Amino acid sequence: MAGTLYVVATPLGNLGDLSPRAAETLKRVAVVAAEDTRHSKPLLQHAGATVELVSFHGHSTDRALERILRILADGRDVALITDAGTPAISDPGAILVAAARERGTPVVTIPGPSAVAASLSVSGIPADRYLFLGFIPRKGSDRRRFLSIAASSEWTVVLFESPNRVAQLLSDLADVCGPDRLAAVGRELTKVFEETRSGTLAELAAYFAEAPARGEVTVVLSGTGKAPPAPEPPPDPVERARALLEQGHSRKDVADRVAEETGISRNAAYRLVNEL
Repeated sequence: MAGTLYVVATPLGNLGDLSPRAAETLKRVAVVAAEDTRHSKPLLQHAGATVELVSFHGHSTDRALERILRILADGRDVALITDAGTPAISDPGAILVAAARERGTPVVTIPGPSAVAASLSVSGIPADRYLFLGFIPRKGSDRRRFLSIAASSEWTVVLFESPNRVAQLLSDLADVCGPDRLAAVGRELTKVFEETRSGTLAELAAYFAEAPARGEVTVVLSGTGKAPPAPEPPPDPVERARALLEQGHSRKDVADRVAEETGISRNAAYRLVNEL
């Protein structure tokens, strides 16, 4: 029988947050797959786990993935951990989980700390519904698209950001959301220098421009509280085709435009135009 892949949540910083079940799992499995083996060694020592430690991170090769899958196929259990929090959330562990599932390998969660839930819980911003966007792109059209999604969300939005780019993110959010939108910035959660600062985007951008953030950072952005407008329904194909024909367009042009504007197939559009 195949081994089991355990997806184990680990502390964000305070080792006291490691659950007894997580510690027991780390001691019992044959192998621990870690994002950064050097970072994870103190955690395993704290848990009393003396198991084989292998590396699996965002730059791991297919060979590293296959190695872990072979271990599972041989009937040995593997625990997947990340540097902090729950694996596979903005984390390459999702690749391993998907590959294991494709092969019919049992996958079991050992839940625990999550920076998303921890930040929401102390932000003072509604969290009954939220949109998690993770790390947004650094530049270009992809960044603008993510910022637009965050700005227009009816619900609270949660983002991760590197400490040296937090001030710029807050400034960009203030530009697209307006300077008075409320937000909260949490850093070093559960650690000695834990801080959660809330205020308007303008206030937070100014603060972190003067006092650069250190450590892991989570940004919680309040939503608009308003449902986005419903999209306009596509025009009626018959009426649109008739109008274009009356304007003197060729049958080919009309069929092409009707297909593009209404979503019907080009063949259906050509038949419609010929019938008219």
